[in-house]
Amino acid sequence: MSTKIPVTIEGNLTGDPEHGQADAGRWTRFTVAVNDRRLNEITRLWEDAGTVFHRVVVFNQQASHVAASLRKGDSVVVAGELRFGTYVDKETGNSRETRDIVADNVGASLKFTNVGIDRAPKANGPAATGPVAEPTRYADSSLTR
Repeated sequence: MSTKIPVTIEGNLTGDPEHGQADAGRWTRFTVAVNDRRLNEITRLWEDAGTVFHRVVVFNQQASHVAASLRKGDSVVVAGELRFGTYVDKETGNSRETRDIVADNVGASLKFTNVGIDRAPKANGPAATGPVAEPTRYADSSLTR
């Protein structure tokens, strides 16, 4: 029996995504830091209340898009399913638990910045001509396309 736990998180990448190829297809892994801020009822100021780190994995075509588009520090929104697992630590022999988000959808957050969109050609449309352009990355959020 499988228990699906849907999750949506918003946070910042802690490093550049790692990507690769396996028998099952392409994959990309990355970690998202989710910062919790709370309003202090006494001072009426926002205060940091801790950071939670989530490991995320995404597969197939979206894995390639994530690896090509996102970098350390980028703000993202991730929707997917929480998965739990166990493994034996090779150094200590102890059993360890893992918690990962298997992403159904990953997107750049537009909360604090602008992003450029380079659309992929449709599967049944005309073939793309020439090399695929790298996504436009704006250092200054006041810039527009």
